[in-house]
Amino acid sequence: MIHRLASLLFLLLAACAGADSAGPENGPVVLVYATPYAPTHPFSRADIRWMEYVEEASGGSLQVRPIWSGGLLSAKDSLEELRHGVADIGLITPIYVRGGVHLIRVQSGFYSGVETIENQVALYRCLAAHSDQIQEEMEGLKVLAVQGGNLPWIITRERAVRSLDDLKGLRIRAPTELLKLLETLGADPVNMPMGDVYSALAKGVLDGVVAPADTFKSLHFADVAGYALAMSVPRGAYPARAMGEKAWNNLSAGHQAILESSVEIWENALAEENRAALEEGETLAAQENVEVFRISDEEQDLFERIYLEEAEHNALALSRYDIDGAKVFRLARDSISGDGTIICAGENS
Repeated sequence: MIHRLASLLFLLLAACAGADSAGPENGPVVLVYATPYAPTHPFSRADIRWMEYVEEASGGSLQVRPIWSGGLLSAKDSLEELRHGVADIGLITPIYVRGGVHLIRVQSGFYSGVETIENQVALYRCLAAHSDQIQEEMEGLKVLAVQGGNLPWIITRERAVRSLDDLKGLRIRAPTELLKLLETLGADPVNMPMGDVYSALAKGVLDGVVAPADTFKSLHFADVAGYALAMSVPRGAYPARAMGEKAWNNLSAGHQAILESSVEIWENALAEENRAALEEGETLAAQENVEVFRISDEEQDLFERIYLEEAEHNALALSRYDIDGAKVFRLARDSISGDGTIICAGENS
């Protein structure tokens, strides 16, 4: 509570300095950036690179002040908090939000066959550009970075998973798009913010987690998990850094242009830091004697077939919200070429 009150006081002071009238007499414009992660996390390392770019590109007239480790924004309410100006810019996780972003949550399950972070981001941008619904779900926010990620494995605490059959009965944290799939395979899946997973694994509340190998180091999973099933679990991209529309509109055209130019910088930094973290995580897992099993080609094919069946089912189910998820699903599948590169089919429609 004391930490959050201190953060809010900082925000009020920064806001007083943040009127966009930078100059020798007024000083720089200061924007508050909030994230649930510590400054050493790979996401935060990318954030710091972005902050340095913004300050350098603006000649110091635009500065970003971070509040780390969840002191200001929450994972589940970050979109609304940004819309209401709790922070100027923040890390957002719409895939954890239960209402208002139905299509963004579900579309993250349309990415089978997309293996690189750059192609994940390209597919999301294709879908967003040709979906009014996605644009509506991000209303009130200016997206400053779309984030993909390393393909997950299945990491378990005390019970080795050598095949899909071994998932039966295990309580596994998974992203939304995998919940039904894991139920089909006999697991007991749950969805929770990744920042809560370490303690849940340590206490035995969870038996495992669907997560990339970088988490062995970045989230310290090597301390609480002894096994991993190495496989290609598809994962999607989503808008992950955003600014409240009101804060955006208060900026000068020059400062807006700098932040527009920073989008590519931020996304490239996220991709590079994710890949570096993957190597670090795999190295640490080996040092900590995490036992890694490899899935067979036959089971990988089975997993991806069920994955696509569930993705299409979830897309069709959006009709209960008057959302044409099937159209977005078809666009996604039509835009993924055989080698996983993205040629947006919406450009030809």
